[in-house]
Amino acid sequence: MTDTNAGLKFEAPSEDPTEVLIGLLDLGDFDGARTNEDIFLGPSQKQPRHRVFGGQVLAQSMMAGMRTVEPDRVAHSMHGYFLRPGDANKPITFGVERLRDGRSFSARRVHAYQDGVPILSMIASFQVEDEGLDHQATMPEGIPDPESLPSTAELLAQFDHPLARHMSSERPFDVRHIDPALYVSPPSERVATNAVWMKTMGPLPDDPKLHLAALAYASDYTLLEPILRKHGLAWMTPGMSVASLDHAMWWHRPVRVDEWMLYVQESPSAQGARGLATGRIFNREGLHVATVAQEGMVRIP
Repeated sequence: MTDTNAGLKFEAPSEDPTEVLIGLLDLGDFDGARTNEDIFLGPSQKQPRHRVFGGQVLAQSMMAGMRTVEPDRVAHSMHGYFLRPGDANKPITFGVERLRDGRSFSARRVHAYQDGVPILSMIASFQVEDEGLDHQATMPEGIPDPESLPSTAELLAQFDHPLARHMSSERPFDVRHIDPALYVSPPSERVATNAVWMKTMGPLPDDPKLHLAALAYASDYTLLEPILRKHGLAWMTPGMSVASLDHAMWWHRPVRVDEWMLYVQESPSAQGARGLATGRIFNREGLHVATVAQEGMVRIP
């Protein structure tokens, strides 16, 4: 597939991180020649390491898929593979193939393209709202309130570094660790678990699709940290290389991402320079709103 980004200009993003997130998810239509795909265009958020944040591509791909289904069909699952690192200095083209539209379910294949090649391949499923069996996992007890925990900005305030400044003031989500964060220092206890509170820095519009996609964005935060905790590693470990390989997500119940959510994570296995991590996301009232799984590459010297 050829790129459709030639000659396109995206407005400079707002400095407000919440407005940046809204702008990232406001995809543009492409009115050029069509193939068997619906084509959409999205900007990239600048990154200190010039690689597109995986959660951004996941969220934008979901927005592209949702643009092609009937309004009463809600996304309930997606499975994607990160194929190549994306360039955060270039926009992204999204091609959506309409795989199936049944009585209750629709399926879409979404490819995110840069320079004519896919950087992400995803299949997502959508369902008309229905009634049926209902049960859920239980939210852990004894978790401290997010207001009692330090923010990323407070933890990294002493570091004058582009990555620290980006994580402190440019990310659209406020992420607060239950146990000491792994940004700089390794964990004191080697356990294959991790938990964070998170929400957007500011309020979002009352659009359920926007909140659903934004949760996909945030689900890529910290998910590989249970692997690092288990092996006594911090993100700043010299020579360590970490990359997401795939990402699966299931949305169970409606959620607002501008309200505090608890993200409980664990790693059942690591082997062959790969680690698997799973996560459950609860709202503050204890509703289990989503489940996530991801395998990542983790290489250490």
